[in-house]
Amino acid sequence: MITVHELTKYFGKFKALDTVSVTFASGTCVALIGPNGSGKTTLIKCILGMVLPDSGQIELNNKPVSVDWRYRNDIGYMPQNGMFPENMTVGQVLDMMRDIRRTASEDLDLYSEFQIQDILHKKMRALSGGTKQKVNATLAFMFNPAVLILDEPTAGLDPVASEILKEKIGRAKRDNKLVLITSHILSDLDELVSDVAYIQDGTIHFSKSIAQLKTDTGAKTLSAAISNFMRQTC
Repeated sequence: MITVHELTKYFGKFKALDTVSVTFASGTCVALIGPNGSGKTTLIKCILGMVLPDSGQIELNNKPVSVDWRYRNDIGYMPQNGMFPENMTVGQVLDMMRDIRRTASEDLDLYSEFQIQDILHKKMRALSGGTKQKVNATLAFMFNPAVLILDEPTAGLDPVASEILKEKIGRAKRDNKLVLITSHILSDLDELVSDVAYIQDGTIHFSKSIAQLKTDTGAKTLSAAISNFMRQTC
């Protein structure tokens, strides 16, 4: 479980996060939704320890993340565009991450389903965007993290690979992991997410179950619910 307490972050005079408070529970798949520049990326980078907030606190399983950097071992992160050394092979990247993470057990579901073993010899620079996404997804799940943060996870994936990843996300939720997803493709999220947090102008406007959101807005799909909410509040 991740709990965010009154998190504030400035970049110069721009307030990217404005006293954000929100809780993401284990066993849920949460869609973090908001327009461009809303604060989604800043919030995620604060959770990952890539950006330090100006005030407020983040807790993972009731422990402040600022106390011990090793909390990151419990998080698997899939960036929208993973940046790995272009001259390294896929196998070398996997070995490098294994050396960094040093986890006793590995989750090799995506490694097998995406047939990563067939491209271990290929240089990262030779991979297509979709294949890089497969490597990113494999690494995010590979070390059995309790928390998964996935940024536009299906972007660039072909339909088959997209379905494989969606099924894996569903299994992670059933295994009581917390899955936090950011995506602009709301149709992809409808069948995956259990909860929705909407952020705009650095403020969380609501955080609730998707069932409650659909009831509140009278919508049948996530995209329609968000559209209805925005019309009601604008």
